Amino acid sequence: MNIAIVGVTGAVGQEFLRVLSERSLKIDQLKLFASTRSAGQRITFKGQEYIVQELRHGDDFQDIDIAFVSAGGSISLEYAETITKHGAVMIDNSSAFRMQEDVPLVVPEVNAADALVRPRGIIANPNCTTIQMVVALNVIHQLSPITRVHVATYQAASGAGARGMMELDEQTKAIARGEEPEVKKFAYQLAYNLIPQIDVFADGDYTKEELKMYNETRKIMHSDLSVSATCVRVPVTRAHSEAIWVETEETIELDVLQEAFRKAPGIVLQDEPSEQVYPMPLFIAEKDPVYVGRLRKDLTNPRGIAFWCVSDQIKKGAALNAVQIAEYLVSQGQFSKKK
Repeated sequence: MNIAIVGVTGAVGQEFLRVLSERSLKIDQLKLFASTRSAGQRITFKGQEYIVQELRHGDDFQDIDIAFVSAGGSISLEYAETITKHGAVMIDNSSAFRMQEDVPLVVPEVNAADALVRPRGIIANPNCTTIQMVVALNVIHQLSPITRVHVATYQAASGAGARGMMELDEQTKAIARGEEPEVKKFAYQLAYNLIPQIDVFADGDYTKEELKMYNETRKIMHSDLSVSATCVRVPVTRAHSEAIWVETEETIELDVLQEAFRKAPGIVLQDEPSEQVYPMPLFIAEKDPVYVGRLRKDLTNPRGIAFWCVSDQIKKGAALNAVQIAEYLVSQGQFSKKK
């Protein structure tokens, strides 16, 4: 495989390199791209040194099979044609193409086959909160169709990239020194605080982040299920948590659901309340799976189920999901003719 990473010096770009170093995807050629400011940096990958190239219009992607792109929506929109014009598959981590009808939105554990139909050569990587939620929801949906979802997210600073993580760290240290913490990346001080706003407010006073969860979940799952979200930024460095409540068409027994979660790909069930075993971001950062716990029946609805879900936002919520899409395409022989 000939691979390109666009936005390689960012938090997700760096995670792409870590994930690729852990996975079995064979890489024959690797090209790294970033902005003018970052061009010329030297990055070592699997013992070999690479020079970061400036992203520009031209033919730099002529021999590329798959391009992982995480440089922001405006860059994705501007360079999509440049990246794909010679046949490269662009797996885009921004929100630029997610809801466009001719661009598949893919979570491999849920709708991998959608990646095979991509008229524009683009596959969209969903929002991080949506990815981990639909991996869990899909298990329930296979037992009985889900009709309604309520979710409250507890999103780590990593969701705002490297600057977000750095700001949380610097604020915590400043407070420990008795100094006034500096606020730049977030609307308010994040250290020792919760901020019930992620992204800007939109229709009905829902934020864009909350509306992403509504729209993306329905597209990925090919379902008209209802989704209502409240997204909160919390003073955690990595790994998002979600409290999820679902209503299904038929009653599902807990033992049946627990067994389904145990067998589901990409999921780890941590659900031993009597032993205080449940997922927590402190122990899940930098790990691959989606972790599920606190599984219980809803007290107010016999068809309702509540559970807790944690996953690393930078890993499964971004880089790993994209790499898994690439691995699926390879498994389907998508690039064999080119070789």
